[in-house]
Amino acid sequence: MKKRILIVDDHPVMRMGLQQLINSKANLEVCGEAGSAKEAMQQVAELKPDLVLLDMALPDGHGLEVLKDLAVMHDEVDTLVLSSNDESVYAERALKAGARGYIMKEAAATHLVTAIDTILDGQIYVSKQMSQLIVEMFTGKKRKGHTSSPIEKLTDREFEVFQLIGEGKGSREVAGQLGVSIRTIDAHRAHIKEKLALKDSNALVRQAVRWVETKQWD
Repeated sequence: MKKRILIVDDHPVMRMGLQQLINSKANLEVCGEAGSAKEAMQQVAELKPDLVLLDMALPDGHGLEVLKDLAVMHDEVDTLVLSSNDESVYAERALKAGARGYIMKEAAATHLVTAIDTILDGQIYVSKQMSQLIVEMFTGKKRKGHTSSPIEKLTDREFEVFQLIGEGKGSREVAGQLGVSIRTIDAHRAHIKEKLALKDSNALVRQAVRWVETKQWD
């Protein structure tokens, strides 16, 4: 029997390309598509796929929250994150949230089917570079010259808020996208400033924008 894949990505053209690639394999078939976090949860409940191919950036939520919801409500469904976000920043968080694998979109054409098959076979899939970072994380031995980013101090929700601030969104817009109150977002902003030693809101915005654009810390 073919394994059933649900594609979750807010770009129709991307979904179309993924569908063509997956359906070309004898052991796989796309059973459905979703363009938002809400639609993804509905589709998983209705279609019961074997694997969810999940983009991290969705218009009504963040992929990390979707991963956590899937882990609680549909723990029998495997999830592979397919993202344009740097795996060295996001993969560890995604795996901790419940993903069984992480693959960059730029590598999808050559490695996607391998990643899907690996996960459906009961294993975890990440790139060779990320595998090395994971080993270093568990052994406590880091490569020479490698330094931790202050961003690692943030919780997943604070990390999401920080990214949205970096994308130019104000507290009201961030609150609307994450489905929480403005007061909650303001509390997150205060915690982020404290953890990252940023003196005021202007410094927070500048650092968040720089992070989103370059994934680098001043």
